[in-house]
Order: sequence, then C-alpha cells, then structure tokens
Amino acid sequence: MEKLIIATRGSQLAMWQAEYVKSELKKRFPEMEIEFEVVTSTGDKILDKPLALIGGKGLFTKEIEDVMLAGRAHLAVHSLKDVPTVMPEGLKLAAITKRDDIRDCFLSHRYRNIDDLPNGAVVGTTSLRRQMQLRSIRPDLKVKNLRGNVNTRLRKLAEGEYDAIILAYVGMKRLGLLESVPFHEPIDDNVMIPPSGQASLGIEIVDDEKVAEIASVLNDEDSALAAKIERDFVAKLEGSCQVPIAVNAKVSEDRVVVRAMVGLPDGTEILKEIIDAPRSEAAALGSRLADIMIEAGAKELLERAEAMAFKEERCERF
Repeated sequence: MEKLIIATRGSQLAMWQAEYVKSELKKRFPEMEIEFEVVTSTGDKILDKPLALIGGKGLFTKEIEDVMLAGRAHLAVHSLKDVPTVMPEGLKLAAITKRDDIRDCFLSHRYRNIDDLPNGAVVGTTSLRRQMQLRSIRPDLKVKNLRGNVNTRLRKLAEGEYDAIILAYVGMKRLGLLESVPFHEPIDDNVMIPPSGQASLGIEIVDDEKVAEIASVLNDEDSALAAKIERDFVAKLEGSCQVPIAVNAKVSEDRVVVRAMVGLPDGTEILKEIIDAPRSEAAALGSRLADIMIEAGAKELLERAEAMAFKEERCERF
C-alpha cells in the first residue's frame, strides 16, 4: 500500500496519538506515505453540556467514522475509552495499542490530593464514573461539570473556577503538562477504578484485508485481551457514558484480575465485584462478571443512575 490516510480529531492530544501511530507504522513500513484527515467531532463542538446529556462518547467517533465510510480515510486513531462497543457496518476495531498508565490524576493549584481538599471544595469532572467514586469517598465535595480540551480545562483550574480537577494521567503525561500544575498526583486505581479502555488507543479501520494487515502491527496481545474483557462487560450491561461504570482488567502471564463498579452518580449506592481467574478463562470473564453484577441488581441501579444524571442537569444543580 503506497499511501495510508489516518482520520483523527484535531485536539492536541488526538494529534499526539495520531503522530504516535504514524511513527510506529513508519518503523514497519518506511516507504509508505501517511497523511492525516483531521475531523472536528460533535463532541468537540458542544462544550456547554455534559456528554451524558448530548449522546455520550460516540460523539467523538461518529464524524470520523463517516469520513472513513465515505472513502476519505483508511484508518482512525481513537482513545479506546471513547469507542462505543458496537462498530458501524463496514468498519472494525482492528488493533489495540499497548496500554499505558491507567490511573486518573488529581490536579490542583492549592491542594496536594483528594484528602487535602476542604469540606465543600469544588472539583471539576465531566465523568459520571469519577463523580460516583469521588463522592463515595468524599460526599462533602461539590462536583462541577468540566468540558473543553486539556488546555482549556487547565486554564479554568488556574483561574480558580475549580479547587481541583480530575483528568486521565496518561493524557497529561503525553502532552508534558504535569509540571504546569503545582499539585498533581495519580489516584491509586484501587481508589478510583478507570473506565473501559483507558490508556490504550483503538485502531479502527475500513474492513479491508490490506489495511487490517497494516494495522495488526500496532496490536498488543495483553492490552487487546484486557480491552475485550472490559468492553464485553460494558456491552452486556448495555452501558455508555450516560451511566457510571468503572471496569479494569489486569492481565499477567497466567492470571487475569477484573474489578468493576457501578452505582449512582452521588456515590450513595454502589455495587463492586472482583474476579481473579486463570488466563485460560479470560475470554469469557467480561460477560461472566456482568452476569454476576446483573444478578445483584446492576441494571436496575444503572437505570436509576441515568435518571439521576439527567435530572441533575435539568435542575442545573451543578
């Protein structure tokens, strides 16, 4: 293949990710010409409402997928956590890159960590998953919606709109922005379980044998297995970013440990489960864990969580 076109969002982080994939492909295919097709998604345009209210994470992928289906790009680079579990006809998730640091990150200009925040402090996050877990350990905190690209969010923090904000650690690290905030601390993933797919890139392609062969060099076997488990869990719960779901699979040579949490956005009701199983049983673990949590009432709890999330937005509580 002489020329490959990669579709990507135009944010600073998205471009870092696209450039990373380009550099990795160039190592294997040095003669191949690689270009970018930069797309502005609906999720990038609507910045005054929580994602849960305007359709969820698919807003970051739909326009990119339309570009691919129209024949203007062969491959797309996504943050895997933003990729819905169902692919449009004609496209497929062909590779998962090696997972980086999965943790969320506490950022503040005044306070060292979550425990250091005073009663009633304002914390910025758009994620219902983070909101649920934060309020479960600090119900006194006020959570305020936070949208915009990374630099916009950091500017709002610096201007004092928030006492602290929570972002993905890996994004801050990749952009070299950690040192721009006086107090930054990764949050232990036992305290705040990450979302499905965090810290891996999802490589979506047009359903073409040659493109699939090219994309396959980007795939990391352990990360792909972890992603499958997490995405199976979310799919079985019929979850999206409209509900608080946390799930993480850790894959070692002979074992797989999967932790999951679902609950209400205010942290008052939460279900937690953990499975530790041989790697030989890994393929079915996501569905198995979902079944356990469904039996414990997870779907009913998530229905209430969704109603609560939308009610709070309509009331403009935050």
